Amino acid sequence: MQAITVQDRDAGVAGLALSKLPHPHAAENDVIVEVHAAGFTPGELDWPATWTDRAGRDRTPSVPGHELSGVVTELGYGTTGLTVGQRVFGLADWARNGSLAQYTAVEARNLAPLPADVDHITAAALPISGLTAWQALFDHAHLATGQTVLIHGAAGGVGSLAVQMAREAGARVIGTGRASGRQTARDLGADAFVDLEAEKLEEVGEVDVVLDVIGGEILERSAALVRPGGTLVTIAEPVTVHPRAGRGIFFVVEPDRVRLADLAQRVRTGRLKPLVGEVRPLTEAASAFAPGKRGHGKTIIRVAES
Repeated sequence: MQAITVQDRDAGVAGLALSKLPHPHAAENDVIVEVHAAGFTPGELDWPATWTDRAGRDRTPSVPGHELSGVVTELGYGTTGLTVGQRVFGLADWARNGSLAQYTAVEARNLAPLPADVDHITAAALPISGLTAWQALFDHAHLATGQTVLIHGAAGGVGSLAVQMAREAGARVIGTGRASGRQTARDLGADAFVDLEAEKLEEVGEVDVVLDVIGGEILERSAALVRPGGTLVTIAEPVTVHPRAGRGIFFVVEPDRVRLADLAQRVRTGRLKPLVGEVRPLTEAASAFAPGKRGHGKTIIRVAES
């Protein structure tokens, strides 16, 4: 099969290449998925799990990408809950070969059935971004109706979904990002928007929740905006500057089949719309990782025609 592989830590994006790999093996409780569409996180090449397995052993050449939508073609020993020929979407394991391949092995518990009226491109934009947004806002920050939430990167993959979820929950939403993302964030439901390159973040005032996807200086400055009892939650880096009388939380998204199914239903009913950016073929997946090449929304790799 064809897959995007990487085997040189020092080469960065230049080390990504389209290669031929053996068909994956379905271990116990696995399924093999024929991948129709896949998503990736630009920073994956910096993740330790991209290079080693859970025991710390080198696993290169490895296949990046951890979001996928496709069709089950094979069941591993003991696998239940899914069937051959079923449409599914979800997350590939961090420490195993990922989704930028024609076929991939995935733990069945990390996948959810995909309704027939949700296309694979849309579904591939949901798993990491959707679960991250939900877990940040509601599992960790406990966002409630009437509160104010500051969402960094509001026109990005995670931020755009978080804006919609927070708005539906009855929160006041302030988005941030580059000026080019202002209209996108407002169209998705943000009540206000801050251009981080030209406007003062501190003029936002106090908020109940901050959702950060940027890290660095923005993360540190955001801590001062959290009112007592509020929460700063980030996926960028561990929190070193905590809010006054508030909580600072860094987390890594976790698979959740039940929540994935809920997200798919929200898409079906029009309550949630993933913001899809560029759609590229597998042959162009390596170049899609390059910095500065991505616009608003999530870049999706089309692996197979539906």
